[in-house]
Amino acid sequence: MKLVENRFTVGLGSGRTVSQAIIELGRRVREEGLQVQCVPSSYQAMLEALEAGLKLVDLYSSPQVDLTIDGADEVDRRLNLTKGGGAALTREKILASVSKRYVIIVDEEKLVERLGSRSPIPVEVIPFAAPAVKRRLEGYGRVEYRTGSGKLGPVVTDNGNFLLDLYLDGLDSPEGFEAEVKRIPGVVEVGVFTGLADEVYVGLKDGNVKKLTRHG
Repeated sequence: MKLVENRFTVGLGSGRTVSQAIIELGRRVREEGLQVQCVPSSYQAMLEALEAGLKLVDLYSSPQVDLTIDGADEVDRRLNLTKGGGAALTREKILASVSKRYVIIVDEEKLVERLGSRSPIPVEVIPFAAPAVKRRLEGYGRVEYRTGSGKLGPVVTDNGNFLLDLYLDGLDSPEGFEAEVKRIPGVVEVGVFTGLADEVYVGLKDGNVKKLTRHG
């Protein structure tokens, strides 16, 4: 949160880790008089930001973001990411792409040698195309519709789409995989984020934090 400066437009990712960042940002606004405006990536982040007393805007009024803070499901040594465990991958990738600085916060268990080795890779798809996309993705590995724990049937994203979770043993070329999957008609976005993260802050079991940067 020390990276957030006065009059910043801040992108807010989604998930449990970012929830803690939103609470801390709200504290800074209250106690320090920090003036910021925030672009949330999901309804979850929007509601949490409102509860924290943060001012919200959208990309129509603020098309460029000074800093986006987000979490990740996996991080490799080149700071490529897998994201989408919270079903907000499309909006999160849009925020990442319009941010001057894209910062990730994770715990050390999220560090992997190969993306896709620890967590499934989510793919957001238009419902009409879901069966056809699922069949194409099965050429890579096992694919499942993501279903909800609080509702019956498929998870529906904030964009009104379905999620397919692709289970792999790991990716040799995240960049190539990301490009290939995005070319499949009906795919909205894939939860592989290559070349976007500027810094990753890793929470260690001993309570310390390690900072990783894309350029070492």
